[in-house]
Amino acid sequence: MPAPAFRRLLDDIGPVDAVGVDERVAKYTTRSIKKQSKVFGLKLAVTMVDLTTLEGKDTPGKVASLCQKALCPHPEGDVPQVAAVCVYPAMVKHAAKHVKGTGVRIASVATAFPSGQAPLKTRLAEVRQAVADGADEIDMVINRGAFLAGEFAGMQDEIAAVVEACGDATLKVILETSELETYDNIRAASFLAMRVIRPGDFIKTSTGKTSANATLGNNQVMLDAIRDFYLETGTEIAMKPAGGIKTAKQALQFLIAVKETLGDAWLTNTRYRFGASSLLNDLLRQLETQRTGAYQAPWTFTEDSGGY
Repeated sequence: MPAPAFRRLLDDIGPVDAVGVDERVAKYTTRSIKKQSKVFGLKLAVTMVDLTTLEGKDTPGKVASLCQKALCPHPEGDVPQVAAVCVYPAMVKHAAKHVKGTGVRIASVATAFPSGQAPLKTRLAEVRQAVADGADEIDMVINRGAFLAGEFAGMQDEIAAVVEACGDATLKVILETSELETYDNIRAASFLAMRVIRPGDFIKTSTGKTSANATLGNNQVMLDAIRDFYLETGTEIAMKPAGGIKTAKQALQFLIAVKETLGDAWLTNTRYRFGASSLLNDLLRQLETQRTGAYQAPWTFTEDSGGY
């Protein structure tokens, strides 16, 4: 990355205190949430799940099963619906048959997910087709090569073109934090994206297809960026950590980070999501344990998805 371009951007937005971030998120893991507060947190996390299947072997039948689980995660214990189902563009029309109009939204990864290595014209056509087929939300990947080369205007122009292609659909901009490598890069990419997306659109950590995905650390850097951008502009940007969040305990730690950084206004699925497949089952196991007092076996709930 050309040093002058990055240095100018960092002078504008401020660098990240990496040691401070790591010390802060370590404290989130020491918090203890019990009884009714825990049940509230677990149910809140369920409402924030983008229940995901992103496999080459996805079929209409598998998507139908995913949608049924999204609509009714568990028939007992007053468990709410998830926020959305997240599928490849070819599966959007199949998801629409089951969840359109139910309150569960349809999210679709697009723009040559997960690499983003396709001509812009092709990526935009994929977005438009997914929206035409019924997608309420589009998860796009940024051009990491452009960012790392310091071609910031080009990266932003591509995001802006996707915003236009989305129409009324919500956009989630995936930074792929593991490929950005440093907290300063993650903060910089967050600001570049936020400056061209709309209020209510998301920035997102990962595709879930790399060796490292969402962590409390990169989540915190992005939450801090959202807070600072909101204080500067008044624009409310949403957040989605994705990949690697598999347990209820992790989800509660991420929610603590949201509450302590952005406040209760962001504790809603319009401003915070989890991109996950196996997370929902552990949330259900923990809710059933709270309801019955009996610990649940890992196979208590079926696995209806795959991906993250």
